[in-house]
Amino acid sequence: MEQPGIESIAGLGPMGVIDITTTGRRSAEPRRIEIVYHVIEGRLYLSGQPRPNRRSWLANLDADPNLTLHLRQPSERDVRARARVIDEEAERRRVLGPVARSWKRDDVDLMVEQSPLVEVTLTD
Repeated sequence: MEQPGIESIAGLGPMGVIDITTTGRRSAEPRRIEIVYHVIEGRLYLSGQPRPNRRSWLANLDADPNLTLHLRQPSERDVRARARVIDEEAERRRVLGPVARSWKRDDVDLMVEQSPLVEVTLTD
């Protein structure tokens, strides 16, 4: 099921880089980072390269799933959103397969095991 208008609302292409702001789980301060996004089957996902340790931004989203997307195109603006961290292996494999192909990687098993993966839903 496609999230209504993700590409038209956010002006996002199928893959790119975006800034997000999460809330620090300990400090409660805003934490802004640049991250890779993918639009797959009309849904917006955030991911990253495999690494055995959990990212701070992901731990922040575990504590508070609300975030802000800082859009660059077609015009600069901020959009409120909510994250769902994806931990279930079958769903991770389904989403990370296309992500791996777009990055020309052949280590999907490692990505499923170690890459962060979040589905983002716009709330604005």
